[in-house]
Amino acid sequence: MAPTELSSGALEAAELDPVAIRKDFPVLGRPAASGRRLVYLDSASSSQHPRSVLEAMDSYYETTHANVHRGVYALAEEATARYEAARVRIGRFVGAPDPAHQIVFTKNATEALNLVASSYGRRMLPAGKAVLLTEMEHHANLVPWLMLAEEKGTELRYLGVDEGYHLDLSDLDRLVEGAGIVAVTAMSNVLGTVNDLRPVIAAAKAAGAVVVVDASQLVPHRVVDVGALGADFVAFTGHKMLGPTGIGVLWGRTELLEAMPAFLGGGEMIRDVRLDGFTTNDVPWKFEAGTPPIAEAIGLAAAVDYLEAVGMERIAAHERALTRKAIDLLEERHGDDVVIFGPGNDDPNRGGVLSIGYRDVHPHDLAQVLDAEGICVRAGHHCAKPLMRRLCVGATARASLYLYNDEDDVTAFSDALAKAGELFG
Repeated sequence: MAPTELSSGALEAAELDPVAIRKDFPVLGRPAASGRRLVYLDSASSSQHPRSVLEAMDSYYETTHANVHRGVYALAEEATARYEAARVRIGRFVGAPDPAHQIVFTKNATEALNLVASSYGRRMLPAGKAVLLTEMEHHANLVPWLMLAEEKGTELRYLGVDEGYHLDLSDLDRLVEGAGIVAVTAMSNVLGTVNDLRPVIAAAKAAGAVVVVDASQLVPHRVVDVGALGADFVAFTGHKMLGPTGIGVLWGRTELLEAMPAFLGGGEMIRDVRLDGFTTNDVPWKFEAGTPPIAEAIGLAAAVDYLEAVGMERIAAHERALTRKAIDLLEERHGDDVVIFGPGNDDPNRGGVLSIGYRDVHPHDLAQVLDAEGICVRAGHHCAKPLMRRLCVGATARASLYLYNDEDDVTAFSDALAKAGELFG
């Protein structure tokens, strides 16, 4: 899954204009609370929305709103058509072989991963089979499996993180033996590590295990082809890829989705209900109980349109170049005062997530000082407490880069760090 590297010539040709792009994002035109220019460096938590996404959702509510799959009047049928068109659009964006039937809408990636853990893990994981995870998982791809272990006594195993902030695969063959599920992140939300999933998936398949990939941090930034990846389930979320909150996506292999029992019960996921039982609807609607996130699906489809109009290869090239410059600047200007938890510039596939420690300043204090300078960063454990323990820290301050960030943002971040250094002595 390692993205193809671009030559310097191709990188130059792929350059985009973040200043022009920022004009498409209304919130990025407002000043920070301090009155300074807003520098948004928290896209790994939640990205901002281009105007086209907001307009698509407004248009739906203003012209088309009705519940889907139920009414036979024209407005309802139009709403259903727009909702299902969004499913196909998003599925094609990630290379789903059958986007109309392999894309399940959830409220976020967390729910998508819980769906797999509950429906496949609880009901279909063979007895005695283990689940192999990694130390760099977000809680969304960890807690559901801990719950499964608590309920069924399932053995959980873990791939560690080496000194270079990559997965330690030295013991992969032993750990995967006897595993029924391998669940792994495609990119760490703390370290920026883009995992090469090829050896993990190959080992899992050789062992007969089902592979679950949390791609929440990768899909917004790189070309992802779920059909070519070789995994069985891939989860991602709308709010990290310019889309709205309240919508996530699960892609799954058709044969698995059809075999799995329903996750939630209620309207829409049924074909028939009797007093003594029920039969489920077809995939994917079997997993979409109740009124779905209709406007959000339409908004996410508009986000996909925007990303593809800019060009995913251009976005990836821009982020790689900007990340390299950010690491160089932090190391050259701040030296030993800054610790960057993640691969260095010797890793050409590193993502644009910079989790740092600054002297002995608590990350929350650091984030408050940065906020006074108009810089938005995340401070905390980033829903990855086991990884924090592996790094021997309680929290970090995290700056994350996206298509609307540029060198001025990186410089402003560095300048604000210097001011924090002056403040805390």
